[in-house]
Amino acid sequence: MTPSSAPLLIGCAAGFSGDRVDAAGPVVDSLIERLAALADPRASAFLMFETLAERTLALAQLRRRADPAQGCEPLLDAMLRPVLARCLAHGIRIVSNFGAANPPGAARQIARMAAELGLAAPRIAIVHGDDLSGPEHRAVLREALGAQLESLRIVSANAYVGAEPIAAALVAGAQIVVAGRVADPSLAVGPALAHFGWAHDDWHRLARATMAGHLLECGAQVCGGYFADPGYKDVPDLHAVGFPIVEMDADGGCIVGKARGTGGLVSTASVTEQLLYEVHDPAAYLTPDVTADIGQATVQAVGPDRVRLRGVRGHARPAMLKVNVCHEGGWLAEGEISYAGPGAEARARLAAQVLRRRLPALDLRIDLIGVLSILGDDAGRLLRATPPGDARDVRLRIAAIHADRAQAEHLGREVTALYTCGPAGGGGVRTALTPRLATLSCLVPRSAVATGFQLLPEGGAA
Repeated sequence: MTPSSAPLLIGCAAGFSGDRVDAAGPVVDSLIERLAALADPRASAFLMFETLAERTLALAQLRRRADPAQGCEPLLDAMLRPVLARCLAHGIRIVSNFGAANPPGAARQIARMAAELGLAAPRIAIVHGDDLSGPEHRAVLREALGAQLESLRIVSANAYVGAEPIAAALVAGAQIVVAGRVADPSLAVGPALAHFGWAHDDWHRLARATMAGHLLECGAQVCGGYFADPGYKDVPDLHAVGFPIVEMDADGGCIVGKARGTGGLVSTASVTEQLLYEVHDPAAYLTPDVTADIGQATVQAVGPDRVRLRGVRGHARPAMLKVNVCHEGGWLAEGEISYAGPGAEARARLAAQVLRRRLPALDLRIDLIGVLSILGDDAGRLLRATPPGDARDVRLRIAAIHADRAQAEHLGREVTALYTCGPAGGGGVRTALTPRLATLSCLVPRSAVATGFQLLPEGGAA
């Protein structure tokens, strides 16, 4: 990939695992149209899928423990198959964290997909280095976590790695890059590094590309999803909300828009809200690639559904990398039962009292859905302080965590017994028992994390 000063287009077709699988089509159509309008052979376009979070990586680790062939994004096929041929035909490269806990497995799945579609084998790169769960990394984790590490039954340990291996893979000719735990904005910074040929310490440009990636990473969120609030923040055609496309210049500046013909909106308000989303310090947003400073950033509408971001500055990247360590966290037991009609709330509260008396070994979380749940806490302080009311449609939810499966199983049996052993009129019982992963975060020296990539060999789909 030869460095260029021509525009770079990046469209995002997923903001989390479980996102809509029909998002990529309009994004790819718009990228193709925009490439044609630019009429510049030096311009590049990328399709980005961001499908990973702490929760989804933990779930992927559980799947891989059950079956070593699993552990990548479960919706990979549904998201990518409809657009893979068009992307390859039009030179649109694909960058994703589809790999989750098993990047090689995701790469092999994409290779099989291409073969099934009758396509020439694409050049697929697999980013490695984020997985620190092996014995060779135990010393550095012990230094970071101390003695508590010895008592943990570790399932996985993954570092948030940056854009450099993605960029290196693209420079080497990869058409598709599959990663595991990279920082979300790095999925956009990697293409920018490869396309523009920036130095890895060009902090201002890296920071601008990082914030462009930050606007993209949550998918429809910058286009009105998770933003809409009727009467206050109205969003047209939310049922068909579009996904974002960023046009970046050689200085890292960007204009964010959305796929043509889709619903939603891109406004200064939606961009500002997404810009601040999950940013702990606007003057020092820490990523593996750079420390971004949006303290002086501005957003300006430059056309319908087009907003320009300016004024982002950058500083040297942190010397340490964040690592999430997932470990076995016991069992999550849940049970629900509904009460309706006159006195429903009082009957639901009585059922909760019954369960507290029957399950003294469990620390119960009690929610009265329809009365108080979201605003309550695990200790039930707000629930106890809230005077009983007269809600007529209440769903009682009881949950508990315990290290012993047998103890956790008691909850489901006791909730089921409320049918005839509890207050009048209970129904619609559902119970679940789920193995739980707990997470610890720590920092490790960058030098302890060796990242890189490898190309999937020819015939790697087998």
